[in-house]
Amino acid sequence: MSTSSPRSQLLWSLLIIVALIGAGAFFVPTYIIRPFTHQSARGLVWALAIRQRAPIVSLLSAIACFLLAVLLWQGLTKWKKAILAIPLVVVTFSAVMSRLNYFEWMFHPVERAQFEPEASSKLDAKEMILAVRYADDARAYPISQMAYHHILNDVVGGVPIAVTY
Repeated sequence: MSTSSPRSQLLWSLLIIVALIGAGAFFVPTYIIRPFTHQSARGLVWALAIRQRAPIVSLLSAIACFLLAVLLWQGLTKWKKAILAIPLVVVTFSAVMSRLNYFEWMFHPVERAQFEPEASSKLDAKEMILAVRYADDARAYPISQMAYHHILNDVVGGVPIAVTY
């Protein structure tokens, strides 16, 4: 069958649309929920709603793309088969990634905190800190660092703690 037939054009169009939906299920929330960038409340609601449904949407999209590829495969040249592989790879990647918590990869806990006296600290006077005091021991954790790592394991006054922001 010729690749310029109306049926073939329809199958290619459906393949691209379904692949974009599947890829969007992973990439849209990933783009919106980025560390250290402004995120509107409305954008986060949308991103989290999409992220929650992404595993099933991306899986169904991948299955549909593979079925469409099977229908298109016969009669394609090597170059068109290679082009056909691109949306299949993207939608498969999206289906796998939407099932993983990739945010864990971005934020690693601080295993061992390092402290310095206030006088030698290079923190700006306006820097916000998270303070912990237990018995005679006290610690201050810069919010700018905590916002990146989100969790820090420490010992204050002989008691192991997990500091989180």
